[in-house]
Amino acid sequence: MKGIILAAGKGTRLYPITHCICKPLLPVYDKPMIYYPLALLLEMGITDILLIVPPEDEEAFRNLLGTGENFGAHLTYIKQYEKRGIADAFLLGEDFIAGDRVCLALGDNIFFGGGMRKKLLEARDSTAGATVFGCWMDDPRPFGVVEFDESGRVISIEEKPQEPKSNYIIPGLYFYDSRVCEIAKHVEPSARGELEITAVNNAYLELDDLHVVALDKEVTWFDTGNANTLLGAACAIREYKLSSGREVGCLEETAYKNGLITREKLLAVAEKIKMSDYGKYLMEFAEKTE
Repeated sequence: MKGIILAAGKGTRLYPITHCICKPLLPVYDKPMIYYPLALLLEMGITDILLIVPPEDEEAFRNLLGTGENFGAHLTYIKQYEKRGIADAFLLGEDFIAGDRVCLALGDNIFFGGGMRKKLLEARDSTAGATVFGCWMDDPRPFGVVEFDESGRVISIEEKPQEPKSNYIIPGLYFYDSRVCEIAKHVEPSARGELEITAVNNAYLELDDLHVVALDKEVTWFDTGNANTLLGAACAIREYKLSSGREVGCLEETAYKNGLITREKLLAVAEKIKMSDYGKYLMEFAEKTE
């Protein structure tokens, strides 16, 4: 399975914070936002990853992440010159996907907490159709909302409805089989002129091949689209780190735990940044693995 991170959003709802830097490069507590979806992919052992970035920020992404070798990945970069919606990722990434299955992560969505790894691995190992997650929201109107019948079967998905038919939304992590690029090619622009991911999901629903997995209450999810959710995510990650003693979104730790890098590589990365708290954490983690 290959991975794509859509990281081309300008974050206009966060202006003036994002006036000179795109949203996925903003800090969320102690790490750049892009670290969190990257760590999710690494947690699943997905190492062949395409980053879709704004043309003006490609150099900044490359300076931050390089080729991905420090955390056992192979990164490819492609520029999105025009905002055309989430489903455009499959048109831009068709050659990269090359008929493989693919996981698409949004660069501004953050997941963490107990039970998440098990859900990720189950979704990764699903070989047919599409798998997405369902997350309960008190106000689901800003998102794609999924409706279930009495038996729990998905019967509809609606993008940003004014009168939602349930409180379950689909967050920004999607798993698709090899048909997704062809399906995306037939998506028509919505009323707001975008190729909506909901249209892709509805196409799989019509094929009776869409699987929605409800996230456990222990899983925390943030869409960091505005200042309040950006701050909320940072505070939640800080609280989790202080209470558990564990990092969220630590690329090198995740890579080492999943056998993607050696202890020597882990120590080499830690040595270069040992004056930072992040570097000290990596050093302490490496010492515990002896």
